[in-house]
Amino acid sequence: MLDAPTWGSPRLDSVLPISYTATCLESMWTLIVTLFHSVMINPSPKKIVLAYSGGLDTSVILPWLKSRYPGVKLVAFAADLGQGDELKGIRDKARRSGADEVVVRDLRQEFAEQYCYPMLRAHATYEGDYLLGTSVARPLIAKHQVLVAHETRADAVAHGATGKGNDQVRFELTYLAIDPALTIVSPWKDPKFLADGLNNRETAVDYAKRHGIPIAQTKKKIYSQDRNLWHISHEGAEIEDPAEEPDDRRY
Repeated sequence: MLDAPTWGSPRLDSVLPISYTATCLESMWTLIVTLFHSVMINPSPKKIVLAYSGGLDTSVILPWLKSRYPGVKLVAFAADLGQGDELKGIRDKARRSGADEVVVRDLRQEFAEQYCYPMLRAHATYEGDYLLGTSVARPLIAKHQVLVAHETRADAVAHGATGKGNDQVRFELTYLAIDPALTIVSPWKDPKFLADGLNNRETAVDYAKRHGIPIAQTKKKIYSQDRNLWHISHEGAEIEDPAEEPDDRRY
């Protein structure tokens, strides 16, 4: 799985027939319209399955969903992709954060055989260096999230991806491909989420403290990491600024 072409990539119309390019653009537009309808025209869900990692964002989103949709039932779904100790105590943490049910599914074998090995054979990297461990894992998580929604009779799925990155697309297009009838809840694109003062990781830390939500992050060490069998990546604080050199605090 490769990310979008970089600025140095050839123009689509220089490598593909015009008719094929037009068909691709039409399909993309259809997906955009469908996605907008699924996310924005959102009746109050009765039961939501949240892709839950136990990190800052999803720890805050769990209780926020309770306040956003009074009476909603929440299922915290965690995928074991080889994070190791990061999953220790995740069931208890999810329940303390507001989950009514917790499902932890071991996806390591499927991830290795059906996702990592094909990427290895394809020599798939981004800009020759990044191993795409995050991007390749999202569709697998979303796939099993939909399956858990079916098993638990949930009518909605949710994720903690922001409205400016690629992860929202990976999650939501997978949801739509498998079950377009499910309502998609995307808090970072909900004006109420921002109105409640949740607009960055620092305000999420404040929200967690006010509501007694157990988190490991502080404003001094506010980094997020994504680890699985294939890679580990870090984000947050000075890492987000190309002009700043990351310091050792991220470790």
